[in-house]
Amino acid sequence: MTFPTSLCPNAMQVHGVHQETDDVWTLELIAQDFYPYSPGQYALVSIRNSDAVLRAYTLSSSPGLSRFITLTVRRIEDGEGSNWLTQDVKPGDTLWLSDAQGEFTCADKGDAPFLMLAGGCGVTPIMSMTRWLLANRPNSDVTVIYHVHTPNDVIFAKEWRTLCENHPQRLRFRLATSASVSEGFLQGRLSEEQVRQHVSDLTKCIVMTCGPEGYMDEAQALCERLGITPERFYQERFHSSAENADGNGDEIKMRVRRLAQDFSVPVGATLLYALEQNRLPVIAACRSGICGSCKTQILQGDYTTSSQSTLTDDEISMGYVLACSCRLTGSVEIA
Repeated sequence: MTFPTSLCPNAMQVHGVHQETDDVWTLELIAQDFYPYSPGQYALVSIRNSDAVLRAYTLSSSPGLSRFITLTVRRIEDGEGSNWLTQDVKPGDTLWLSDAQGEFTCADKGDAPFLMLAGGCGVTPIMSMTRWLLANRPNSDVTVIYHVHTPNDVIFAKEWRTLCENHPQRLRFRLATSASVSEGFLQGRLSEEQVRQHVSDLTKCIVMTCGPEGYMDEAQALCERLGITPERFYQERFHSSAENADGNGDEIKMRVRRLAQDFSVPVGATLLYALEQNRLPVIAACRSGICGSCKTQILQGDYTTSSQSTLTDDEISMGYVLACSCRLTGSVEIA
């Protein structure tokens, strides 16, 4: 078989697809060759086996423990990748994945106690790491605080119960919901009280947190208040917030030098939004400033960036940005 893009050279046969919640499915994959990865990492997936559309999904399985390599995907309305994976892909189909990517992993963190904070679908790398820690780090205790909107939104509900039953001394698992009071659930948003109630010694904990952007802002601010130092705080953000501007609809000019064309875009929009709205070619996988696939060169103009994590110092000096993490504050010219 010929891979559709050099970015995704790993063929995976779909063994099964099963539903976790109303809008979340897990795909079980069989790798055609050995596929190394660390707990918490993600992979790019070639959508519809094309070279034009890539999306990033966490490997929700755990290396050395899971029968299959798994992707757990929330279906997003009008989401090109998530709709195809959850509604069209069937057992026997072939998916093409990149090599495992990302530095959000517990595998290199030693035997410290871990505090895992998860919001919504951000629980996928948390589950991967929790399984792995319980099996491979016998001296590490794990506390998981998992926030969902309603009790019906708990992903991996059955497996969480099994892990708690099998590791009652090492795993403390707490569910929290913001929508209603339910037996067995903490009530309300992530708070200092919730953390202090369930973590005995915060001074030694390594914190791993993942979720949507609003949740992550709260988690980071909370950990700073609790005195968690930066070297003990690790995060992975799922998806960018709304990419359009929040302002009054004012527009700026985006010039594309190679096409000698000008386009009007909203002030404050991300560069990725501007490119996609005007049907300009761009590969965007994680859409969160992590994978680096949307790297774009800005020749001049006014903008701000929130992530440069995959760019070298030379690339930054040449004006390269991650389009998903670059907001346009004035007119720009791109290469």
